[in-house]
Amino acid sequence: MSCMIDYHARPDLLAGRVILVTGAGDGIGREAAKAYAAHGATVILLGRTVPKLEAVYDEIEAAGGPQPAIFPLNFEGATLKDFHDMAETLDKEFGRLDGVLHNAGLLGRLTPFEQYNPALWEQVMQVNANGPIWMTQALMPLLLSSDDASLVFTSSSVGRKGRAYWGAYAVSKFATEGFMQVLADEFVNNPGIRINSLNPGATRTQMRKTAYPGENPDSLRRASEIMPTYLWLMGPDSRGVTGQQIDAQPPRS
Repeated sequence: MSCMIDYHARPDLLAGRVILVTGAGDGIGREAAKAYAAHGATVILLGRTVPKLEAVYDEIEAAGGPQPAIFPLNFEGATLKDFHDMAETLDKEFGRLDGVLHNAGLLGRLTPFEQYNPALWEQVMQVNANGPIWMTQALMPLLLSSDDASLVFTSSSVGRKGRAYWGAYAVSKFATEGFMQVLADEFVNNPGIRINSLNPGATRTQMRKTAYPGENPDSLRRASEIMPTYLWLMGPDSRGVTGQQIDAQPPRS
């Protein structure tokens, strides 16, 4: 599905909504959290590095956004109990979730598969696929308590067409796409929730720099420049759009 890069979100687009962002301490997650808050959402900042989350918290407050919440969690070591405990805490605090952006991710290593370290493979799959999947299961009752919930999974071009040497990262994103489609189909007749994947595309982030060390970062869009699509997906204007593979920016020529 085409990107919504030219989407103009009204200032109160997300007023009154409660949105959870994983990987909110840096990069795209940080920009998404700030954008959601700037448009009225109460944002739950989830990540593994508390000082980074606190910095985003302070930026949101300084900008006059609704008071956010911080929830430290590391997908690498998270258990099913951790996810259900989190859901219980959020239920007591907020009573519902109107949106979840699964943004946290681990690149792993770009290498031929025959040389791939099995322990690293498991780590990447845990952070990018297994963790978000079981977190979603724990959070579904909260999402279904909303009248208009949006569940967004971060994908990648290598999760839609395999590419040599991308190993566990590509496979984890294929798993993400498959899970999104399964879940969207299960709830296709429920107008209160929409479930989609979003490929941010080539963006100026640390992960991109690690994957493409020789690339000129000035040739890439900043994370803040791709936020229109992120806002559209979380707001009511995307209601009824579900089970779609969406791009946050046009493909590079």
